Amino acid sequence: MKDWPWYGHVLLAVIVFALLYFVYFKPQNTKLTAVKQEREKTEAEVTNLKQKNLQLSRIEEELVDLRKILNELEAIIPKRKEIWDILKKMQQLAVNSRLDIVKFLPKGEVDMEFYYEWPISIEITGNYHNLAMFFDRLSNFSRLFNIEDFSIKSLGKQTETSTISAAYTAKTYIFREETPPGEGSR
Repeated sequence: MKDWPWYGHVLLAVIVFALLYFVYFKPQNTKLTAVKQEREKTEAEVTNLKQKNLQLSRIEEELVDLRKILNELEAIIPKRKEIWDILKKMQQLAVNSRLDIVKFLPKGEVDMEFYYEWPISIEITGNYHNLAMFFDRLSNFSRLFNIEDFSIKSLGKQTETSTISAAYTAKTYIFREETPPGEGSR
């Protein structure tokens, strides 16, 4: 090797460096490039997950708000019949308005698109002003009622507290939940 010309030493150095490059540095560079790509992919995934987490937080807040609204609406249109609760509350409204409930007759449900309509025939006796107070109080009732087929008649035998008889149909509503496939409807 000492007898080699100077370009022989340079050629040997180039061969050694080329050999080192192809054996050691190039595979390391390929691994480094793969690690960089994996890091960029992971960072993009982390950014995406942070955005989804932010969206999830907003959706959870909206869900809490919607549940509050649903609870308020369920008081107006509940998911189930509450015959005894309605009778008790109607009776209390009638007593507070100094009226007597003569007839309270719940009828069958009428199937509508998103809810059931539940008519209840009611007949009450009392005087006109107390009847007006009763309907005013009924309008402030937490549950939704529509009054239909309303008629007032004077009583044949009148007293100081009982001069008229009123008959009407109070329609209230029941929320219809979606029935799972395979189950029959109500």
